[in-house]
Amino acid sequence: MIHIGTFNTLEILRETSVGLFLGDSEGNDILLPNKYVPEAYEIGAKISVFCYLDHEERPIATTLDPYIKLNEFALLRAAEVNQLGAFMDWGLEKHLFVPFREQARKMEAGKWYLVYMYMDPETQRLAASSKTHQFVSNENLTIQEGEEVEVIVARFTDIGMEVIINQKHLGLVYNDEVFSRVRLGEKRKGYIRKIRPDHKIDVSFQPQGLKNMEVSSVQVMEALQRNGGFLGLHDKSSSEDIAAILGMSKKSFKKAIGTLYKQKLIVLKEDGIYKV
Repeated sequence: MIHIGTFNTLEILRETSVGLFLGDSEGNDILLPNKYVPEAYEIGAKISVFCYLDHEERPIATTLDPYIKLNEFALLRAAEVNQLGAFMDWGLEKHLFVPFREQARKMEAGKWYLVYMYMDPETQRLAASSKTHQFVSNENLTIQEGEEVEVIVARFTDIGMEVIINQKHLGLVYNDEVFSRVRLGEKRKGYIRKIRPDHKIDVSFQPQGLKNMEVSSVQVMEALQRNGGFLGLHDKSSSEDIAAILGMSKKSFKKAIGTLYKQKLIVLKEDGIYKV
């Protein structure tokens, strides 16, 4: 079966004047237009493509990687709003439709919104909704305390920010757990701090061993997490470089890495700092 709204690994069946026809093991086929055909290919080889419906609601394949996939959340820009609804730029030629009934507030062209992409059960077309709470549930949790998770910043409140956990659950990061600028729709690593009896979830952006550290140490660890576990800074780095990358003084930086090194959370090398 060819799945709409996600990537499929399909066999290259034949070439035509309009593109390649790809197929699955059940005899279904789909067109990959010429503009997306790779320079080198072989009939019978496998290719990974994203499948969706074109302007005429026909299944079509592309090698482009859209900003959102079926049953996922993402921050998208409203490219157009008309009498039918809003149309989001999701990285493909045909925009993603958001009906008026699925808009948490009336959308405006040019603005960004956190949306969830779903398959409309009546039309079998891909659509999106900014009423995101209906697509998350904490009833049957698939996480545990202390676990590292992926979170998406969904909404800012007076006490903190709501985050979507692993595309499934809703949690809260309290303001006093945030030590750097965070944007709506931003994806980050998070850590499950506490699961309450009512299944409300407290989340932190720092591993729990960092909870009682000074702010500067936490900032260094957060920067390491964002940069794949490496920072090109060391004790001989200039104050300007440290301020530009971490937003702190050289004195605070040296104290922070000293603390982290003693706790064996980082390794210091000539080219920079490595997260253990």
